Amino acid sequence: MNSLYLIITKLRYFGPAWVFASLNIMTGTWVLYIPKVKAKLLIDDAQLGVALFCFALGTLAMIPLSSLIIEKLGVGKVTILGIILFSLLFLMPIVAPSYLLLCIVLFAVGLSACLTDIAMNALVSDIEQEDDVHIMSASHGFFSLGGVIGAGIGSFLITYFDIPLMHMLCATLFVIVTNILVCKEYITIKGKKEEGSKKFFELKLIKPLLGLTIIAFLIMGSEGAIEHWSKLYMQDIVMISSEKISGFGFVAFSVMMTLGRFFGDAVSKHFGSLAIIIGGCLISVFGFFAVLSSALMITIIGFGLVGLGFSVIIPELFRLAGRANGVSSAEGISFVAGFGYLGFLISPPFLGLLSKIDSLKLSFTALLVATIIALTVTFLISKRVSK
Repeated sequence: MNSLYLIITKLRYFGPAWVFASLNIMTGTWVLYIPKVKAKLLIDDAQLGVALFCFALGTLAMIPLSSLIIEKLGVGKVTILGIILFSLLFLMPIVAPSYLLLCIVLFAVGLSACLTDIAMNALVSDIEQEDDVHIMSASHGFFSLGGVIGAGIGSFLITYFDIPLMHMLCATLFVIVTNILVCKEYITIKGKKEEGSKKFFELKLIKPLLGLTIIAFLIMGSEGAIEHWSKLYMQDIVMISSEKISGFGFVAFSVMMTLGRFFGDAVSKHFGSLAIIIGGCLISVFGFFAVLSSALMITIIGFGLVGLGFSVIIPELFRLAGRANGVSSAEGISFVAGFGYLGFLISPPFLGLLSKIDSLKLSFTALLVATIIALTVTFLISKRVSK
């Protein structure tokens, strides 16, 4: 909890952490209006999945460009400019008058999301090295907290906004103003320049990191799917018509994810990384069974259990990747994180295609299967380590 205390008490650490929160405040608010956008444009789940894939394409397109932009402008400036641009662009999907324009604007949002994401993580990494502190995990906790603010508070506010654009505009202004107020301590940070260039994909990394990469791909993919499809699941499968209540699944997921990330480091010290991943997967499996029950309260509790289980998995994967034999810490973490992020982007459109075949119940069954596979892979890794 020392990292959380540092963030709360020092603007130098709170400023970057608030960017993490802001990114998910906008995303959480947008998630509330996905059903309305779908209904307005008269599109089905598969078409919505393709539109969300355009967001993923925008993110992937920015990956090779982001480092060049950060090197040119400095990591501090790119972080604040990125979150401002991201917030403004997220006004566009709400008002897109056609399906084609929805795909185009989501691609643009994806570009800005990736730039902001890479910049804010690089910023926190540089601050950690400069100040000899550890705030990365807690900063990611603020990302989850942003989802609670965006989807949670937004679920209560949604009935007071007759025009969705006004709700998004309020969220945008809140995010921009608050970030401008807290950016002065980090905006001048240039960041360290890398000497030489390293390839993201190297064959030598596959063998020691294969199991961790599979787990990261499946778990982060499930996170992305829940973020985009949980409200529609509550409406279409649980049959909840209330705008307020249908957002509670994602709220429960985000709240428990936040708590898990704030307290996960202390638990990890007692039980170890592999035990924590196994425990997280088991909790999430029970959570998905509860979600698939389609009973309102049990489903909401299920989303909360999934959030709690997932919260501890990714940080522990990064710890293991950084300690893998024959691989440097930077190589291991970037390799596993990269494929995990790829899963995060691919899963929302994939679930849309599955729901087209049957329903969102099939899609969430696929997430249950993915978690069971991740649990199995973790058991295999733990057996290999114990030998």
